[in-house]
Amino acid sequence: MAYQGFAQEYLGMPAVTRAYTTACVLTTAAVQLEFITPFQLYFNPDLIFRKFQIWRLITNFLFFGPLGFSFFFNMIFLYRYCRMLEEGSFRGRTADFVFMFLFGGFLMTLFGLFASLFFLGQAFTIMLVYVWSRRNPYIRMNFFGLLNFQAPFLPWVLMGFSLLLGNSIIIDLLGIAVGHIYYFLEDVFPNQPGGKKLLLTPSFLKMVFDTPEEDPNYNPLPEDHPEHQPGDQDQQQQP
Repeated sequence: MAYQGFAQEYLGMPAVTRAYTTACVLTTAAVQLEFITPFQLYFNPDLIFRKFQIWRLITNFLFFGPLGFSFFFNMIFLYRYCRMLEEGSFRGRTADFVFMFLFGGFLMTLFGLFASLFFLGQAFTIMLVYVWSRRNPYIRMNFFGLLNFQAPFLPWVLMGFSLLLGNSIIIDLLGIAVGHIYYFLEDVFPNQPGGKKLLLTPSFLKMVFDTPEEDPNYNPLPEDHPEHQPGDQDQQQQP
């Protein structure tokens, strides 16, 4: 029963959230089982552009460290807020959600070229949390039963918690900065006087990820009905 419940919950996840969290878990499992090492995954511009190890552009977003508190903490927040975004403000807009992934990953990669950052998965999680929090500003949050605050303060609370654990806050600040850039260009600037939408999802992404909705008011022409198709007439005339 537990297995069936887990399988049902897993299959009930929206597509992008399921794909990303699965890739993160499988990457960590492969490192734990010593099939691969973190040295094959981390972000290294020299190896990417000189040795053509292009996979590092993706794998540095998939590894959150060895199994432990930090890994499970990041996975919980990644799963929760990625899913709430996909099922909330991006519901029915999978292509736009994928484009947000690509836009955020691109900006973080550009920053990584000038800073000694090896893994950007945590920054990506903070970006998702930031976008969700700004789109749900009136939701009340509770952090481990210690703090009560409204949703827009959540990224900063997480940054403070990371600081208490002795981690560098550069990654958190990067996630907040990229999240704010996306939020400003997508939600704020288009609504300003003279503003316009600058982030336009490419049409090929919409062709791949967004299935066109059928118009319930569409009434096909008489010649488009199945009974008027030549093949059907021939079949009806056969004994």
